[in-house]
Parts: sequence; C-alpha cells; structure tokens
Amino acid sequence: MTAPIEIDVWQGDLAELEVDALIVGANESLFMTVGAAASVKRHGGDAIERAAVDQGPIEPGRAVATAGGGLAAPYVIHAVAVGHDRIADPESLRAAVRAALTLCAPLQVRRVATALLGAEHGVFPAQEAADLLVGVLTAEAASHGLESVVIATAHAGDTRAVGDALARERARIG
Repeated sequence: MTAPIEIDVWQGDLAELEVDALIVGANESLFMTVGAAASVKRHGGDAIERAAVDQGPIEPGRAVATAGGGLAAPYVIHAVAVGHDRIADPESLRAAVRAALTLCAPLQVRRVATALLGAEHGVFPAQEAADLLVGVLTAEAASHGLESVVIATAHAGDTRAVGDALARERARIG
C-alpha cells in the first residue's frame, strides 16, 4: 500500500514556491497568458513558454513538462484542464491532473505545487475545481512518487474552496 500524501493549501504566488515542480493550467497552444502560468513565465523567463509551445499543440487532458528557467522549481508541468472552447468537462480536468502526475516519476519529482486547475477564466466554479483536483491528488499522487502537494491559490475564495475540499476528503477517508 502506498503511504498517504500530504496535501496543503497556500494562498500566494505559485511561482515563488520552492518545490521540485510547478503545475500550471495551460491551453492547447501552451502559451502562458493567464493566472499562475503568466506569473510563472514572468518569474522564470520566456524560455519556459517557448519550450512548452514547441511541444504543442496538445489536447485537453494532456500535459507536458519544461525546465523551470529562473524559478526555484526545476520543472514546470503544463496541464490542459480546459480547452479553447472553455467547456467545463470534469473528465478533461481529471485527465489533465493524471497526465501531470504521470510526468512526476520520470522527472524524480517528490514535492509539487499546483494551481487550482480548471478555475482559470471561471470555467469551473472554484469549489468544483477544488473537489476534482483534491479527489485525483488523494487517489493517485502517492502512486507517482509524490510525497507532498501544495495547492496554491491567488484569492481567499479559492483558498476556502480548496480548504473545504481537503476537509471533506479527510473526513471521507477517516
């Protein structure tokens, strides 16, 4: 049996975290234009975006990894949870999280920080995005070699949504 994983919520700039990899929401083209992805590009440099775009375009539910540029985190994982059509598809979000997690073991990532995937552009309400993200992380992150995950949020409402999702998941698994 896999050891349980530590999952926490933190309100602040994802790009500032010192972990092994950052997971950001991406569109199919992999340009880093909004939210946490834009902050990661601003802090880590344009080379992160160029390396991602060179691997695209990719479909929703997929992910690619790049070097972290000038960030403390050596890797950035770009996960397409929502497509250009901006349709809230829970299975695409789950698949994107799974795809991001699959990249962790080959990169020898043990500690990861992720944005609240799916909430970009308001496609998923924060609570639904948090529930979906926490569900996949709880079920699968440890099996990919991860020891800890920080879900970084930019707004108090998102922080509450993630905190509530974590509390519900902890109560469920007892």
